[in-house]
Formats: sequence, C-alpha cells, structure tokens
Amino acid sequence: MSIIKTKNLTKKFKDLLAVDGVNLEVEEGECFGLLGPNGAGKTSLIRMIIAVSPPTEGDIWMLGNDLRTYSRQVKAILGVVPQLDNLDPDLTVLQNLMTFARYFNIPKGEAYRRSMEVLHLFELENKRNNHIRELSGGMKRRLLLARGLINMPKILVLDEPTIGLDPQAKYLVWHKLSELKSQGVTQLLCTQNMEEATVLCDRVAIMHQGKILSLGSPQELISRYVGSEVWEIEVNSEERDKTIKEMESRGLDFDKAGDKIHVFHIEAGGQVTGLVDSPEGLRRRPGILEDVFFRLTGRSLIE
Repeated sequence: MSIIKTKNLTKKFKDLLAVDGVNLEVEEGECFGLLGPNGAGKTSLIRMIIAVSPPTEGDIWMLGNDLRTYSRQVKAILGVVPQLDNLDPDLTVLQNLMTFARYFNIPKGEAYRRSMEVLHLFELENKRNNHIRELSGGMKRRLLLARGLINMPKILVLDEPTIGLDPQAKYLVWHKLSELKSQGVTQLLCTQNMEEATVLCDRVAIMHQGKILSLGSPQELISRYVGSEVWEIEVNSEERDKTIKEMESRGLDFDKAGDKIHVFHIEAGGQVTGLVDSPEGLRRRPGILEDVFFRLTGRSLIE
C-alpha cells in the first residue's frame, strides 16, 4: 500500500522550476531515499509533502487522504527531522521536548515519559538538564532526531539526518533508524550520503533539476547503470586520448573522471587488458551507488 503518493507534483518560485511534475509512491513500512545534488529539488519536494509549502500544481495523498483537505490530521502522524537546527536555545534539552509535545496535545505526564524514552534511545538522557548552547553539534543532531519521534509518528521525514556527525554517532543513528523501520515506521530520507542510502534505503529516487531520473533499490540501480564491478584506469595526459579511442573501438561503457577513467559492465578482466602499459594503472572494485549518482547527474557543480 502506498502511504505517500504524489501526482504531477510541481513547485515554481518565480522563474525557477524547483520540482517538475514528480510522480512518486512510497510504500508503507519502507525507507525511501531521495538523492540528488544541491538544487535538485529534494527539499522543495519534502516541504510540500510535510504540508509547509503548497504545491504550484499536482496532488499529494498521505494514507489515502488528500493532503489539501487533511493537512492537520496528516501532520499529527508525521515526524520531521529538519536539516537545519531549530532547537530553542533558551530551553534545556528536556524542556525542548516537552514544549514540542504540546503541539500534539500530549498530556504532560505522557510527554515526560516519551521525552525520557527518546533521550535514552539516542543516548542523551544525561544531558536532559543542559541548555542547547552546551551541546555539541552531534548532540543537537541527535536531539532533533529524538524530537521527531515525540509524537510516535507513522511516517518519519528526515532531511540529511547524519550531516556533521562523527562516525560513532552516525552508526548509532543508522542503527536506531533501522530499528524504527523494523517496527513499521515508514521513512522518507533526503540525503547526499551514498553509503547512508545504500545501508538504510529499500528504494531510492535520484533527482536532478527537479525531475526524478531513476528509481529502484540501490542494488538494482547499481546493476542497471554500472554493473557489479567497476574498473578504474589511471592515465596521464599523453595516454588519455589513445586509451579513450581504444575503449571506444572495443565498445566499452566508460566515464571520464579527471585523471581516471571508470569502465562499467565488465564481465571479464580481459576486456580491459592492454589498455594501459602498466598493471599498476588498473584497479578493480565493486560498483557503488555513488557511481550511479555521477552517471545520472554528472560531475560538474551546479550553482
């Protein structure tokens, strides 16, 4: 069953088309990832789905209900973890959670119980009486995640949930998000961390310039666009043109990346032998989601 569905969803800001006719279905209980470079339209899409920015065109359904008509009911079952810190610096950790719980009309005793529960979940219970300014960046990030769970949401929307976290905190968050998914919480994850998407997401959609370019499980996309193995060929400027011509003559699928050439969908190593003079210039590695990302969106920065 689709718990989130969009049809021809479009968002315009004057002359900028931020989201361009997106059709999307997120299944109940899955972790669905939105990947894309800066400016791809991910955050604009999420802001429409959580009912804080109205669509220019198109429709959104949540739990089968039209979001325009049932926005208040939908917000009650949504947990949102924003990319930017919007915690109240004048309140303690516990007060931030208790105050936020009021928006959902959670009784004070229940709000306290839930606050302590989510603080324990993200290993912050010993910071409950600290003010926000006393927390590290990683602790603030974990508190934002804890706050997003205070209303026990059916759908958790996460915008770059582990940005700025050290490896230990990042893996703690990944573990907790996996636990929540196993408990049936649907997750919509906006991230630029390809490893994060591979670890957490059942399916991902790669966005670019407001459109969804491709959609599938991480492994499906890797298989479709790059293959299970990628060969990296390191060449100097003198060898470069000659090597590229030779690959074209062999009908190889490849991509140029600075002083390296990535060769995809290689079934046997023999297909790349003889392309460089020294075997040190060849390296074989598994195909990863980042390869797919670059193949679909390019390697140039878009301002």
